[in-house]
Amino acid sequence: MAVYTHLSAEDLSELISHYDVGELVSAKGIAEGVSNSNWLIETRKGTANSRYILTMYERRIELDDLPYFLGLLDHLSAKGCPVPRTIHDETGAEFRMVEGKAVALIEFLPGVSPTRPTPDQTRALGATLAQMHLASADFPLSRRNTMGFADNLAVLEKCGADGLASIHPDLPDVLGPARNAAALDLSALPKAQVHADLFPDNVLMLDDKVTGMIDFYFACTDCMALDIAVTHAAWCFDPDTGDYLSNCGTEFLNAYESIREITQDERALFAEIAKGACLRFVASRAEDWLETPNDALVTRKDPVEFVRRWRFYDEHASHLFA
Repeated sequence: MAVYTHLSAEDLSELISHYDVGELVSAKGIAEGVSNSNWLIETRKGTANSRYILTMYERRIELDDLPYFLGLLDHLSAKGCPVPRTIHDETGAEFRMVEGKAVALIEFLPGVSPTRPTPDQTRALGATLAQMHLASADFPLSRRNTMGFADNLAVLEKCGADGLASIHPDLPDVLGPARNAAALDLSALPKAQVHADLFPDNVLMLDDKVTGMIDFYFACTDCMALDIAVTHAAWCFDPDTGDYLSNCGTEFLNAYESIREITQDERALFAEIAKGACLRFVASRAEDWLETPNDALVTRKDPVEFVRRWRFYDEHASHLFA
């Protein structure tokens, strides 16, 4: 989440008037994330105040993909998953156009994103992720993963060795491993609708209960092992030292398997998938680092953090399911 486009109070009020949510009370830009402009919206209808998230789609989002993204939110929410539903406008539309860009109003869910996930929190997330995978089985739409391993390689090659080195001198070394990841064949692994970006800042919790999984704008139809690996890499490392938190990793995987068994084929390829997932975040963070405007209300994220995590999976592949 971020703010790239600035809308006036009048623009926001006019936009909200097309939804049955009452009058606009306040709108606050949200600085986290890197891809879209987002506001926390508060409205008043009668004597009751309500909150929503307003998103304007800026980067990496194709208009044709919005029915998939927003429809998946509604599908999972209806299945009892802790996922925000889309607020449809007066015509029933899932999104509207403002200044040539699509905008959507999304349900606000309570909770706080953990900054240092505990084993109990990772256990709760593992079970919730498996629940989400099973709940998506009868979702009628599909979407190609546009951040697959071959796509990540293309991003890194576009950044170029010189561009990568300008961020950190070790970054050009990832080009070889990215080529190896792009050659992986995952076509035989079981698939579902996957979040593909389930970092702690995309999960809301109250104590040890998951109250919301948000920001589904990288969701796609892909192997479930990729979603497990992305989430494992995002949640099971100390955010300060980069050390692997084995208790978190064990709780996460065991809780996932309490809902859905991880197959032997998924286990066999898990470390390679996790390495490819790490390189995806190296690629996207490097691209954002080089392309984000200096005046954007957004915090750049360090791609080297995921180079370190890649090294862990490369060195400890045999110990992940101990």
